[in-house]
Amino acid sequence: MATPDFIRTLRASAGHQLLWLPGVTAIVFDDAGRVLLGRRTDTRKWSVIGGIPEPGEQPADCAVREVFEETAVRCLPERVVLVQALQPVTYGNGDVCQYMDITFRCRAVGGEARVNDDESLDVGWFAVDALPDLNEFALSRIKRAMAEEPTWFEPATLG
Repeated sequence: MATPDFIRTLRASAGHQLLWLPGVTAIVFDDAGRVLLGRRTDTRKWSVIGGIPEPGEQPADCAVREVFEETAVRCLPERVVLVQALQPVTYGNGDVCQYMDITFRCRAVGGEARVNDDESLDVGWFAVDALPDLNEFALSRIKRAMAEEPTWFEPATLG
């Protein structure tokens, strides 16, 4: 995943300490009900599409931008699937980030799926009953995007 310029600027003064960042995930379906996936260059594994909003960018706009940048597919966000604070991640260079993920269910409205940047090795449409090996993050979001349920979030703890 390419590091946005604004994060590089933050890192210049923050060093490797924890940064709390927004994250957006887009679960994109086509008219046949297939889901759009990308095989990432950093992990070499298939995953759902996502990224970090630029300062001031609306989350839904970020989903549209990330999907197009990575796959050349045009999409329209339909609903928020879930909102979840993720566990902190430590990257190979020592940077620590924690993301507040907002996942959108999106509908493809144009474009042809192809590698459109240097973050992906491959992109493609997959039937939900024939998905490649995916981690739990991706599988749970696809499952929730397929369900016609209210937006999911961790229940609040009373205390």
